[in-house]
Amino acid sequence: MVLKKENSKKQVPRPPVVVVLGHIDHGKSSLLETIKDLKITEKESGGITQHIGAYEIEHEGEKITFIDTPGHEAFSAMRSRGAKVADIAILVVAADEGVKPQTKEAISHIKKTGIPMIVAINKMDKPAADSKRVKKGLAQNDVLVEELQGEVPAVEVSAKTKTGIEDLLKLILLVAEMEDLKGAPLKPAQGTIIEAYLDTIRGPTSTLILENGILRIGDIVGTPSTFGKIKRLENFQGISLKEAYLSMPVVVLGFKDVPGIGEKFKVYYNLGAAETHVRKPEKREKAFFAEPGKKVLNLILKTDVLGSIEPVEQVLNSLSQEKVVLRVLKTRVGDVNLSDIKLAQSSKALILGFRVKINNQIWNLGKKQGVKILNFDLIYDLVEGVRKAMERVLEPETVRVGLGSVEVLVIFKSEKKRQVVGGKVSEGEFQKGARLEILRKKEIIGKGKIISLQRNKRDIREAKKGDEIGILYEGEAKIEEGDILQIYREEKKAAKL
Repeated sequence: MVLKKENSKKQVPRPPVVVVLGHIDHGKSSLLETIKDLKITEKESGGITQHIGAYEIEHEGEKITFIDTPGHEAFSAMRSRGAKVADIAILVVAADEGVKPQTKEAISHIKKTGIPMIVAINKMDKPAADSKRVKKGLAQNDVLVEELQGEVPAVEVSAKTKTGIEDLLKLILLVAEMEDLKGAPLKPAQGTIIEAYLDTIRGPTSTLILENGILRIGDIVGTPSTFGKIKRLENFQGISLKEAYLSMPVVVLGFKDVPGIGEKFKVYYNLGAAETHVRKPEKREKAFFAEPGKKVLNLILKTDVLGSIEPVEQVLNSLSQEKVVLRVLKTRVGDVNLSDIKLAQSSKALILGFRVKINNQIWNLGKKQGVKILNFDLIYDLVEGVRKAMERVLEPETVRVGLGSVEVLVIFKSEKKRQVVGGKVSEGEFQKGARLEILRKKEIIGKGKIISLQRNKRDIREAKKGDEIGILYEGEAKIEEGDILQIYREEKKAAKL
């Protein structure tokens, strides 16, 4: 049961909520930073003390909320989460690079949500900028811009020179007006959790975006995983509020536990009613099984905020585990600590940090105990680091490198496991110490090693095509005149997944 009975279904216009998506390094973060710089004065921005996952600007008297997914974290889980709570998606494409793999993924996520798209062709200041090529590339991926008789608006911008930013903001407001975005301020407050983490001093801290109603200090709020009474409200600049309004990103203190990212919240009559709607987590041990022959890499995962756990786990699960299975022993929010080192040492695990702090004492202790610690700020670096760690677990692969072939013309000497034979190099070149296969009537009858090489009764280190040589061979099989010796060497090569 919801706290307040609906006393009005009257809807009013509300500000648009915008998510910015695109390929890594195409300028999503710099574009958001430029909008902040232009629209939030130095005095106002001085109050921003931490990343809360969203911020609000004002343009021509109208407000716009941007969901600020961290930096280059353009991976699917974060994109999906952003698009679910957004009204409009900005697809950022670099004018000098065009459509890339993550651009295509972003397009897919936007289309699945059904929200309108605006294309921002960024980096127009670059010498290699070619907006026409970008538009053609988008058309090949079923995104037809207005210039090509499509319905998707596009604007050329430069986060570096700040050109086109005003046009982009006007376009956002125009699309929002066409979408006729509305909310019901007199309905019980409800919305979505877009960020959440455990602050060691302030406790469970969440960022919400309101879809309906007005949220006030003292309200009882609940999600499917937790509930509580609001003790404090803050805007994105850390300024204390008494009330939060439609589409506003707001920081809330008061939940008993950290809620899940993407969960819906709403206001209840009392704490008992809110608690009734909390789903009790099932307590069961997660089974782990690795097929015989597969290697296992144990991991201890530490992240900066709760919202990072899901996407990091998702990207770990996406790694190929045909040869090496990833086993996550522990997942926690917070910095790497002594208990992590102890667990890693006893379980021979790799400590994997994502945007966390590791002090010198912990680094040194880990090194002393033989514990490997990896820490990353970008998801793509994390993926590459884990992939390399998985490859190190594998045994090196033995790779055969073909060097040449010799036609046997004469047998000079035969002993139990050694022979001296003469022949002509018909193909390639090779050195002593190489290995050989004996071919007789096109079938391999044995293998062995070249102990030494001679030409004109003098020891040589190498032989090449056309040389007539003597070979001291060692092996089980006996070489006969007319055999073909295939010469090769074996190299140890780091295994690949």
